[in-house]
Amino acid sequence: MSAPNPLDIRQLRRRFERAAQSYGDAAVVQREVGNRLLERFDVMRIAPATILDVGCGPGTHTAALSARFPEAVVVAIDHSPAMVAQAVPSASGLLARLTGLGKRSRIRGLVSDMSALPLPREHADVLWSNFALQWASDLPALFAEWNRVLKIGGVIMFTAPGPDTLIELRRALTKAGEEADERVQRLTDLHDVGDMLIHAGFADPVMDMEVITLEYATAAAFWRDIKAQGAVNSMQTRPRGLLTPRKLRAIESALDSARKSDGPIRISVEVIYGHAWKVAPKKTAEGHGIVRLESIQRGPRP
Repeated sequence: MSAPNPLDIRQLRRRFERAAQSYGDAAVVQREVGNRLLERFDVMRIAPATILDVGCGPGTHTAALSARFPEAVVVAIDHSPAMVAQAVPSASGLLARLTGLGKRSRIRGLVSDMSALPLPREHADVLWSNFALQWASDLPALFAEWNRVLKIGGVIMFTAPGPDTLIELRRALTKAGEEADERVQRLTDLHDVGDMLIHAGFADPVMDMEVITLEYATAAAFWRDIKAQGAVNSMQTRPRGLLTPRKLRAIESALDSARKSDGPIRISVEVIYGHAWKVAPKKTAEGHGIVRLESIQRGPRP
């Protein structure tokens, strides 16, 4: 089973704080795959009272979730205060008057580590997470926490980048004499994610993937896009030194050499989609079987 390196959470939070204003425009893939994930609600007969938008960023889909389920309270959760401030509509002032939000808004904000949510057990009906799993150091612990806050019968829905994301950059780094696994964050395979969900107590995980190809006119445009999203290598084991100008030119030359004739630089994003349901546990943490009172058939009265 693949195991990404532990992340530098402080550095990660700082970078997302700085990217809060630019993230929305740069997050083309996140918007598209989030829209596709929203469509999967079409085949689900659910009427959630509480939805957690975990790793909400600047609210890429927070308002869309609220619009789709207008009776639900949507909690926008991110470890970056600046991101949460972007995601939650203003409760007063001109914006509230123009949009009709304010006191009637059912969107709430919560600044929190997504692996340690300050919420009670069985709090939410839906836990939604779009392109945030890669920022968790310990996926099994994350899924255990998500299972804790989800009601029995509730569903988690998520997307995440898979291990073939940025494969062209990995090849360019290798060609330039760099260790790709040190410079590009390692990501978890679809099958491993499914196994972790089952181990965390979820049932019937449905997993699939696709590859989205981004096109850039220059390597500089690609670097700007990555920086605008705050999506840079945050592994604790990352090299601390900057690439030299000579090394950077070698990497960009390798990216350029992969072009087809005079076409754009193509960058692949492997997208993992998944959802799973929380079911009542059959055993205690100590391994003892659980028999529920409602499952016991009462005999006829004398």
